[in-house]
Amino acid sequence: MKSKYNAWFAYTLVFNSSEYYGTLNIMGADIIDQKTRDLSIVGGTGNFFMARGVVTFSTDAVEGLGYFLESSNKIRAHRPCKTLIFYFHDILYNGENGKNATSAIVGAPSWGNLTKLAGQNHFGDLIVFDDPITLDNNIHSNPIGRAQGFYFYDKKEIFTSWLGFSFVFNSTQHKGSINFAGADPIMNKTRDISVIGGTGDFFMTRGIATLMTDSVEGEVYFRLQVDIKLYECW
Repeated sequence: MKSKYNAWFAYTLVFNSSEYYGTLNIMGADIIDQKTRDLSIVGGTGNFFMARGVVTFSTDAVEGLGYFLESSNKIRAHRPCKTLIFYFHDILYNGENGKNATSAIVGAPSWGNLTKLAGQNHFGDLIVFDDPITLDNNIHSNPIGRAQGFYFYDKKEIFTSWLGFSFVFNSTQHKGSINFAGADPIMNKTRDISVIGGTGDFFMTRGIATLMTDSVEGEVYFRLQVDIKLYECW
């Protein structure tokens, strides 16, 4: 906002200690000039599987102080109501492949540019994408929808990113959308992110999506296998 000191957050707390393991995904508006502000916990993995709740911010000088309250509605059984497997194919614009590219760098650090991923594990690069979704790993198969959203690389010392995107379906098999958010430690063989909602055939759905890198060709193309397990189906 121009008129008030305000911000909007979408981020993941990634735990790897002996006390906690997994992630918490947090989103919401932060009206910074208020003493306390509540944001939503929209999902989680590991110890925080399918978490929902509230995180309360209070500004203490120039440092943020936060805590979260878990939802009292526990997910009793870890048995999915629906499972799905899709592939999505990302072709990054490199200055020469404009006809075929399905993603592009839209933000880069001062040492980077918009046609080549930055050094230092691509830290600071922001990419938007409109990628085809297929039922198998063949990029030439008929797409059943599009993966639309963004990812950005968020660490200098480790190759990792943060994802926020939707699967938008337009086939006879599926109608509607599935929304995803979460941290993606790319070097791990499998990574879990949260399914935080949906529309159409996937109205109000929640669950977990397991990502696996199925193919990489330099810095221009990658293919992800997305294994979706839904635990709230309507």
